[in-house]
Amino acid sequence: MTTPRLVPVHVPREPEGVVIVLHGGASRGERAMVSPTQLSVLRMVPVARRIARAGGKRLAVHRLLNTHRGWDARTTPVMDVAWALGQVAEQHGSLPVALVGHSLGGRAALLGGVEPGVHSVVALNPWVQTTDRVRLGDTRVLFVHGTEDRIARPDRALQLARRLSESGRVGYIAVPGGKHAMLRHGRTFERLAAEFVTATLLDVPARSRAVREVLDGASWAEA
Repeated sequence: MTTPRLVPVHVPREPEGVVIVLHGGASRGERAMVSPTQLSVLRMVPVARRIARAGGKRLAVHRLLNTHRGWDARTTPVMDVAWALGQVAEQHGSLPVALVGHSLGGRAALLGGVEPGVHSVVALNPWVQTTDRVRLGDTRVLFVHGTEDRIARPDRALQLARRLSESGRVGYIAVPGGKHAMLRHGRTFERLAAEFVTATLLDVPARSRAVREVLDGASWAEA
């Protein structure tokens, strides 16, 4: 039976928090396997490394490889997130967790943010549905979306962010010129994710104006 996998990126001896990085990737046939070398997986490697550098000895960082590509109704990426949270709890104990996901991984991070122990969520160019419903409570949430994304529509993400903000602490940062793959302005996406995670898990002050504004309660900012 196919199972998800956790790939350790940085595991200090005594971390104070844990970050799980989630990849995207559309389906490629019936229950297609996830390859560690597929572009949607590799796309999150620099994001995970940036977070690991920012967290230093205080954050453990893992990448999750899903059970299948895409969004399989029988085994969704949200189920894989729940599995991963159980794994990191066994390994690290009851530490606060941040979920950072791109595209479908961003959607999984948002929908999985209700799980116990999740303190913050970063959704990078999330591919979401207008029907998505979730109540995240005290979980801090950041959307980061490129204005030129033609695959995951920014207007849908903004609509969801506004709906979530009615019952939680949610911010949206627009990246002018950013596209879905995060190849353009990639360092901007990485930096914003790392700063939000370290601020919410470790109380490290953010350097970026946009992240500071969101942490101070702004619902929208521009990178």
